[in-house]
Amino acid sequence: MSPGRPVPSGLAVALFAGALVPAALAVASPAFGWLALAVDVAVLLLCAVDFLRAPRARDVDARREVEPILSSGVDNTVRWELRSRADRPVRGELRDEPPLDVESQGHRQPFTLEPHDATRLTYRVHPRSRGDARFGDVNLRLMGPLGLCSRQVRLPAGQDVKVYPDLRALSREALTLARASEAVSARTLPRKSVEGREFESLREYRPGDDYRHIDWKSSARHGHTLVRTWQPERNQPVLLLLDCGRHMAGRVQGRRKLDHAVDAALRLARVSLDAGDVVGVLAFASDVRAFLPPRKGAEHLRLITESLYRAEAGLEESDYGRAFDFAFARQTRRALVVLFTDLVDPDASSALLTRTLALRPRHLPVVASLLDEDLEAAATDVPGDATSAYARQAASRMEAEYRRTATTLRDAGALVVRAPARGFGAAALNVYLDVKARGRL
Repeated sequence: MSPGRPVPSGLAVALFAGALVPAALAVASPAFGWLALAVDVAVLLLCAVDFLRAPRARDVDARREVEPILSSGVDNTVRWELRSRADRPVRGELRDEPPLDVESQGHRQPFTLEPHDATRLTYRVHPRSRGDARFGDVNLRLMGPLGLCSRQVRLPAGQDVKVYPDLRALSREALTLARASEAVSARTLPRKSVEGREFESLREYRPGDDYRHIDWKSSARHGHTLVRTWQPERNQPVLLLLDCGRHMAGRVQGRRKLDHAVDAALRLARVSLDAGDVVGVLAFASDVRAFLPPRKGAEHLRLITESLYRAEAGLEESDYGRAFDFAFARQTRRALVVLFTDLVDPDASSALLTRTLALRPRHLPVVASLLDEDLEAAATDVPGDATSAYARQAASRMEAEYRRTATTLRDAGALVVRAPARGFGAAALNVYLDVKARGRL
C-alpha cells in the first residue's frame, strides 16, 4: 500500500509566508536573510517530522454504505463508517468520489477518531439521470500531531450502483396523496352509470340515486330498496410509449425531459397494475429500443422498471410510424395508448398527428408532453434588446405550433396532457383515473 503523499496545512503555509518578512528586510541587512532561511528550514523539518508521525492508511478502516439502487431526481443517502486501529487520536478529512454526473452535498468532511473508536459520516447524492453509475475510491487526509502536515492516502472503495427512476414516488402512500390532492378531475366526476363497468356490490338506496340502478329482485328479497354499485372494468390494456428521440434530450428544471417522462410512466404503470389492468411499455427513437407486451402483476412492474432505467434520449429523429406499427401489430384489443413525447417541432408534430389520429376510434390515444415554463415565459416577456426579441419570436412560434397540434388532436378525439415537471406525473395519472371512472376505455 502506498505510504501516501505529504500535504502542508494552512498553518505551515502561514509560517512559510511569515518568513517572507525577514526575507524582505534582507535588503537592509544580510542577517535578516539568514533568519528567513532558518525559519524556512525549521518549518520544513517540522513538516517532515509531522508527516512521518501522521497516521498511516493501515490505522483507519473505511467502509461505504450506499443502496445498490438509487432514485433519480431525489436525494439519496451515502454513509461512511470509519474505524480507528491506532493507539492515539486520529484527525483528518474524508473525500469521497461520487459519480461524475451526480450532484453531491457533503462528500468532503472532517472527522476525529479516538483510539480504537468508530464514527459515521453521512452525505447526500442527487442523480439527475438514470443508468449505471460508479463511486470511486476514497481519499483520506490524515493530520500529523503538530498540525503542520497531513498524509493523504487513497483507499480502494470502487462500487457500482444503478440509478432507477424515483421509486419512492411509486409507493402506495405517495399515490394515495396524489389522488387526494391532485386528482381533481377524479374527485369531481358525476356518479352515473356507464356501460362497460363491472358490478361491485349492493348498498341501500340513497336520495338522488338513479332508479335504473335499483336491483328490484334483491330489494324484494331483503325487504328494503337496494342499488347496484359499479367499479371500473379490470384487465384493460394500457400501452405506454416513450419517445427517446432528440426532442426528449432537452432539459427542464435540471433534468432531461425523458427522465420526467420515465418517472411519470412508472407512476402510471403502478396505478394501472394496482387497478387490475395490463400494462405494456415501448421505448423508441429511430427504432424500437425496448418493448414489454401488456402483462399484469408486481413482477411485471419490476420488469418495466428494469427495461426503462437505462433508457437514454439520443440525438436522432423519432420514427413514430415504426414504433406504432411495432406496437399495434401485437395489440388487437382496444387500449389506452399514452405517448410521452414533445409537441414543439412542426415537422415531428405532423408525423405524430398522422399516426396518432389513425388510432381512433379503435384505441384511445393520450399525448403527454412537458410544459417548459422557461419557454412559456420567453414567449410572453417584453424584449429588452434584439437577442431577447428573437428569443421571444422563436418561443412564440413554438407555443403556437403546440396549440395547433393539441387542438387538432383534441378535435379528433385524442386526449392531450401538458403539465410542468413538478406535476407531470400527477397530470398523466389524472387522465387515466378520469378515463377509468367515466368508462371511456
